[in-house]
Amino acid sequence: MVVLLLIFIINISLGSVYIPLKQLFLAFIDGEIEKESWRSILFSYRLPKAITAIIVGSGLSISGLLMQTLFRNPLAGPFVLGISSGASLGVAILILGASFLGATVSAYAFSSWGHAIAASIGAFLVLSAVMLAAIKVRNTMSILIIGLMFGSLTASVISVLAYFSSANQLQQYLFWSFGSLGNLSWNEISALLVVFLIGITFVIFIIKPLNSLLLGENYAKSMGVNVKRTRNLTLISTSLLTGVITAFSGPIAFIGLAVPHLTKLLFSTSNHKILVPAVAISGAIIMLICDSIAQLPTSEYTLPINAITSLFGAPIIIWLLVRKRKINY
Repeated sequence: MVVLLLIFIINISLGSVYIPLKQLFLAFIDGEIEKESWRSILFSYRLPKAITAIIVGSGLSISGLLMQTLFRNPLAGPFVLGISSGASLGVAILILGASFLGATVSAYAFSSWGHAIAASIGAFLVLSAVMLAAIKVRNTMSILIIGLMFGSLTASVISVLAYFSSANQLQQYLFWSFGSLGNLSWNEISALLVVFLIGITFVIFIIKPLNSLLLGENYAKSMGVNVKRTRNLTLISTSLLTGVITAFSGPIAFIGLAVPHLTKLLFSTSNHKILVPAVAISGAIIMLICDSIAQLPTSEYTLPINAITSLFGAPIIIWLLVRKRKINY
């Protein structure tokens, strides 16, 4: 937590406009700050972005841990159920299909709330389809394959929409797909936080059964675990976390897949009572670091967050895996 707080302070102190560290502390302690422009930058942009980074990093990391445990697959991540693809399809229909949807709907194509609503609807529809499949299919690996097929299906639909879209529409959708942490208002952050907390609440109820699932569904059943209930709660919590994060921040890669591996290597445990909070904190720290790098301190430019998470994160994980080789599942 101390490291998280330190990285948080560093993150909000960096940017194209220099704000002395003393002024940051004064702004939080008694609300006094030397320049009104600094107050606006701090409370209207940097602080919301840092809080968003913490929620996004924690949510995606926990989702990745849940998927890797449920499917007992180190390559599973928060997007394997097709939830993120469904959210992307919703936004693609709104942006790329704006010319066919009428003037009223097209007006929302440039709105952050419009993107969030469209992504939420797309994610919900895919979630509903996956949950219906989970009722019919008993094999967990079959659910994984179904989720991947939904992802391929939505990608195909997006490709068709992109083929018939204008250059301006393609550019707007491309910018959304880069992912962003800095475009949310306090109202949007509040909505993101509420759904995040609901998803985390589901996770709390399944921490103990998740430890049993590590040894397989048959072992979990022999220990008295309700596998179907645990599986459904895992799918719902992952879908809520992944869906709402993608809706508000776009599809952000690497974090959900890599942070659980990194945390297991650092803590050398597979106990979810330790892993869940550790993964949440680690994800928040790494997301803040990536955001600090992406905003290019002292520069007016900001790099796409997706580029940073993969560019800097993937080599670190490869090095750790080669160095230590073994991760407990």
